[in-house]
Amino acid sequence: MIFFRRSRLKARAVKQKTRQAAGRTTEALDARLPVAEGGGLLRKPFPDHWSFLLGELALYSLIVLVLTGVYLTLFFKPGMHEVVYHGSYTPLSGVRMSEAFDSTLHISFDVRGGLLIRQMHHWAALVFLAAIGVHLLRVFFTGAFRKPREVNWMIGVTLFLLALAEGFAGYSLPDDLLSGTGLRIAQGIMLSLPLVGSYISMFVFGAEFPGHDVIPRLYGAHILLLPGLILALVTVHLILVFYLKHTQWAAPGRTNRNVVGKPLFPQFMATSGGLSLMVFGVTAFLGGVAQINPVWVYGPYRPDQASTGAQPDWYVGFLEGALRLVPPWETSVAGHTLMWNVLLPAVVLPLAMFALLYAYPFAEAWVTGDRREHHLCDRPRDRPVRTALGAAAVSAYAVLLLAGGNDVAAAAFGISLNALTWVLRTALIVLPVLVFVVVKRVCLALREAELARLAEGEETGRMRQTVEGGYEEEHRPVGDEERYVVLYGSMPAPPPLPAAGRDGSGDGAVEGAGEGVEAGRLRSALSHWFAAGSQPRADSRESGRELRGRPTGGSRSPDS
Repeated sequence: MIFFRRSRLKARAVKQKTRQAAGRTTEALDARLPVAEGGGLLRKPFPDHWSFLLGELALYSLIVLVLTGVYLTLFFKPGMHEVVYHGSYTPLSGVRMSEAFDSTLHISFDVRGGLLIRQMHHWAALVFLAAIGVHLLRVFFTGAFRKPREVNWMIGVTLFLLALAEGFAGYSLPDDLLSGTGLRIAQGIMLSLPLVGSYISMFVFGAEFPGHDVIPRLYGAHILLLPGLILALVTVHLILVFYLKHTQWAAPGRTNRNVVGKPLFPQFMATSGGLSLMVFGVTAFLGGVAQINPVWVYGPYRPDQASTGAQPDWYVGFLEGALRLVPPWETSVAGHTLMWNVLLPAVVLPLAMFALLYAYPFAEAWVTGDRREHHLCDRPRDRPVRTALGAAAVSAYAVLLLAGGNDVAAAAFGISLNALTWVLRTALIVLPVLVFVVVKRVCLALREAELARLAEGEETGRMRQTVEGGYEEEHRPVGDEERYVVLYGSMPAPPPLPAAGRDGSGDGAVEGAGEGVEAGRLRSALSHWFAAGSQPRADSRESGRELRGRPTGGSRSPDS
């Protein structure tokens, strides 16, 4: 007994000394750093839902990219001077190649762990871009881009654009036959620009293609310029997430004025830390067992050769598909040839796509007249037009991605390449329209079914006999949480703008007083089209109004 008492006393003494030391350390740090002010941030709540971890997935993929990229930088030589290979890969022994390709083979076959790190780097790049893309889709379909998060949406789109450029630069560095073909296509895109195309090509390559400067220039952009911009924007993005607070799904107790979830420390950090370990583990597993970009199979780049069945990484596959689908259109003007078959798919299409992405939050706010702050996510079914537009865009992207491998698909399935190309051209026009109509109708049908369930109750599977001798099915009331979520989604959207009068003002216009006649009419028409799709049919609206007047078992009504 005496021994155990002494042990407890010693443990208490050690615990007290530890607390005193921690207190002194905290005071010393707080005198020099804003430690006390940061305590509130550690208790900042974050909603607990898997879809909110997509951003963390991109962040941890970026960390893997930085760590593996630093290791690769120690061994890679970004030179284009010709050398003779005498490394471990005997099939290429004695072959002339650039220093960049020679150092890539050296990393893959002679550096300890080099091939594993190189493949981890490539897989992490694919995961990084995929995570950003899916994260942007989540933000779009849930309306998380609305006020006050328009700037954060634009930062996310810019990050995706920079990630595309970073991925293409890294993909081109080995100077193998596949990446060299991609650089040749990039030069063709530059040359398609009217008047300035040849000047831009000479500036980038330093001479006639391929020159000796493009790999060192891409290397500088890949390890310094683009990563610096990406890390800076990621920092700003995270600061805005903390400042604006996180969006959350509608549920009892969740409003536009609060956030319900796990505190940052320790619960959310534990969840996020586990995800980081999973990202590291999965990329390491893929790097060890799933071969990717075996440059030794392609061989060094030579301008007189091209890879058969060459496919770029998925994130630029839509550009490749667009180039393959546009017919060979050319126009000669004053001795200059305009190559529409390259200019339209490779320059105009990406510019238009990113311009639409940047402008959409402001365009939707202008059309709907909704300038309120939104901190609760929309369910995709509650905004049928927006959901249908996004689904149509995704279908168009899928067609272009498939077109980027039309030669491989035609050879694999034994069909005509020309016939497949015409099918994809037709699908690029017809499929998005069809997807828009179908998705919009599905969203409206889901909303009507939910409101009908609220009005009639949930089926129990039991029948009962009425006093008249007939039979009817028993129903039980829908739960309070489901009722709350459905009714929040069916709350009226901002009222459609009234049709503009002859003077362009309109009676009671929401924000169109200063617009011209044609602009007011256009805005009114678009507002009716967009908002009408957000409302259920007349009979379902009556059911919703009736239910909104009933008590919901003590659950609080949502804030607008």
